[in-house]
Amino acid sequence: MKKEQEKKSGIPLVIIGIVFVAVVALAYVWYSSSDSSQRTSGKPAARPSRASQPTANVPPGASLGTNVIGSPTAAVTVEEFADFQCGACAAVHPTMKEIQQIYGSRIRFIFRNFPLAIPAHDKAYEAAAAAEAAAMQGKFWPMQDRLFRGQQEWSTNQNYKQLWADYATALGMDAERFKADMAGLQAKSRVDEDRKRGLGMNVSSTPSVFVNGTLVPYPELSTQALRRIIDAELQQAAAAKSESGSASGTESNVAGSE
Repeated sequence: MKKEQEKKSGIPLVIIGIVFVAVVALAYVWYSSSDSSQRTSGKPAARPSRASQPTANVPPGASLGTNVIGSPTAAVTVEEFADFQCGACAAVHPTMKEIQQIYGSRIRFIFRNFPLAIPAHDKAYEAAAAAEAAAMQGKFWPMQDRLFRGQQEWSTNQNYKQLWADYATALGMDAERFKADMAGLQAKSRVDEDRKRGLGMNVSSTPSVFVNGTLVPYPELSTQALRRIIDAELQQAAAAKSESGSASGTESNVAGSE
């Protein structure tokens, strides 16, 4: 009798165990199929919400940078960190120029020098100083373009500094002043300031491009992909401005009715 009671009391435990195993198995199947469909869909991960994005504004006390084009009050800031001896940077350069031309004053575009301290980029820091020396004569953007276009020429040339001086002359600069400024502390301090900014934003490779503080993955550094990102930011800024205007208008109407 006692054995029979023990046998009966064990039956519910067996049933509970079977149910538990079945639930776990179903959950695993559901998770696996969900995860698999997500992997095979090919859809990129969503961009972070604005609340989770690092700020695109320069921290208080830090320089905006000397190489800025577009509107200083634009709702969208594109910030590029690049190395003049970086092949990928030279490849992306035409895209960056196209973005500047397409959006003009609707964006603020900042170029930051970020020469990599690696043997293969042995002339990168000096090239950045050359660009900043050109900036001191108001010719940064033409020199930046020339350095990227001539990268294959000067990066393997022992007389690279003379080539840069020739570029300066062709761009209408005082070549002797350019040489002196390139070797001077002011140009180098500008490069160092850009590098400091990049390190503060965890930049470790080039090109690194940020749109309103969010790093754009390298595969998305195409004109089409960047336009999609920038347009979305512009639309979001316009919507926020519209909501702000509607709210202030409502407050004025309420105050007037009182």
